[in-house]
Amino acid sequence: MTSVDELFAIEGLLAGEELDVRATARAFADRELRPHIAEWYDAGTLPVREVAREFGSLGLLGMHLDGYGCAGTSATAYGLACHEIEAVDSGLRSLMSVQGSLAMHAIHAYGSDEQKQQWLRGMAAGELIGCFGLTEPDFGSNPGGMRTRARRDGKDWILDGTKMWITNGTVADVAVVWARTDDGGRGFLVPAGTPGLEARVMRRKLSLRASVTAELSFDGVRLPAEALLPGARGLRAPLGCLGEARFGIVFGSMGAARTCLETAIEYAKARVVFDKPIAGYQLTQAKIADGAVEYGKGMLLALHLGRLKDSGQITPEQVSAGKLNNTREALAIARECRTILGANGITLEYPVMRHAANLETVITYEGTSEVHQLVLGQALTGENAFR
Repeated sequence: MTSVDELFAIEGLLAGEELDVRATARAFADRELRPHIAEWYDAGTLPVREVAREFGSLGLLGMHLDGYGCAGTSATAYGLACHEIEAVDSGLRSLMSVQGSLAMHAIHAYGSDEQKQQWLRGMAAGELIGCFGLTEPDFGSNPGGMRTRARRDGKDWILDGTKMWITNGTVADVAVVWARTDDGGRGFLVPAGTPGLEARVMRRKLSLRASVTAELSFDGVRLPAEALLPGARGLRAPLGCLGEARFGIVFGSMGAARTCLETAIEYAKARVVFDKPIAGYQLTQAKIADGAVEYGKGMLLALHLGRLKDSGQITPEQVSAGKLNNTREALAIARECRTILGANGITLEYPVMRHAANLETVITYEGTSEVHQLVLGQALTGENAFR
């Protein structure tokens, strides 16, 4: 029997730290996360602080950042960790991504040394939780239209507005919030408990249920001058953070696809119909073969992008290509694997429907497929079709 990774000799493309990180993340995921994920998903909750501390103890939070308690691994190693965590559930990888690639990256890239000293070490350990407030009720794909505004009042800033779909928003110790100012878009650090800040859990989700999602509102929130991220000016800063998160999704979505394929293969070998396993029927094998080919292509693309990122050569358009392809193919693989499981495919006894539901969100956040198509279209034609 050949595994889907063996079919493309994936392990032979990895070495040293990459293999170690993958093995550590996979063992942890199998031991501590996989036994509980169906229960968390069914209940529509996640013990964020407990999981974050476990992630932190393994060095998985902000692992691709240097200093301030961060592990300083390669981008490829970080991607492989995302792959293993999302092989359990996209909500778990979202926790890891929002903490490390959005909140921590924003502070690491654009914060003052005092801000980095105050927050990053605790966040790397999972003792402090961060969230990232960019998306608004009416402005997701068009962050330039955001209405959240910060105005000066003496040396302070006054923040007003609303953010939506904020992962970890109700449990975060600090929110990285983006707002319009007279000087363009700026980023602010808003600690939990600041007067005027309200966080409300968003319930009744049918996807990413093992994830805490919130709406944040800011009503006359007064912030000191030190709350401003000094290195962040304009939309380039938050979009740079999104690029970091998208990179993790390129790897992570293929982790979800791998679990769906492995589950479908094992099920097909055991499920007997008309006196033989359904794995022995041509239509089933065609579904498995097609899914494995798309998975292998997605992994090769992810690893190529990882090498480009580690060498400092990657472009935003290349990340968009990876996010567009891999989320789209992962969702298609999950849907097809669900059909192999028949009626059993819709239960939480198997992970396939859960992954399919999650991937319906993953294909949308950090830029919808349509947005990434337009990014690539502009790169290839030189014409801006966003407006």
